[in-house]
Amino acid sequence: MDSLQRQDLRRPKIHRIPRASIRCLHAYQTPTLADLQRLLLEHRSSLGHVNEVWPKLYLGDAYTARDKRKLSQLGITHILNVAAGRYHVDTGPRYYQEMAVDYYGIEADDSPYFDLSPYFHPAARYIRAALNTSRGRVFVHCAMGVSRSATLVLAFLMICENMTLLDAIRAVRTHRGICPNSGFLRQLQVLDRRLLQETGRL
Repeated sequence: MDSLQRQDLRRPKIHRIPRASIRCLHAYQTPTLADLQRLLLEHRSSLGHVNEVWPKLYLGDAYTARDKRKLSQLGITHILNVAAGRYHVDTGPRYYQEMAVDYYGIEADDSPYFDLSPYFHPAARYIRAALNTSRGRVFVHCAMGVSRSATLVLAFLMICENMTLLDAIRAVRTHRGICPNSGFLRQLQVLDRRLLQETGRL
């Protein structure tokens, strides 16, 4: 995260939404775990190595993370590795040292018992700050690009783009098949309720 300034990483402000949308959201309730899992299994998008799931935001796997030529072709300027570490996708800043990219690694396990929620806001800040830089393009990945990295992309959309969990899943699923594990979905449910309270939508 060397190229990002401290002020770029402050907690993102939650954007105000139109009054018409607020009326609709008064009826919104965080979906149950079963509903979320059903939604993720319905009409699944194809799973490639990398997909643009939001403007200038790419979600993918370890194969793409190790493909420097592909990353250059995509114009990637920032990489968020949610499977960092020796026994996961061991890339790191040195792996990309000849490329003009900023690297942020999180050592997370794809386990329902792993608490990924402490990284929700730091990762969202990182993605937002990166997208706000000149020509910023962000690649978020883990091993398969369906659980750990997908969870942080969903959290980003909820925190910085003012989406509900349901809308965030629909937005990403349109472009890439994702399947966060049950523990991560529960953590996203908690985030969803908290954001609804913070914006007065409950």
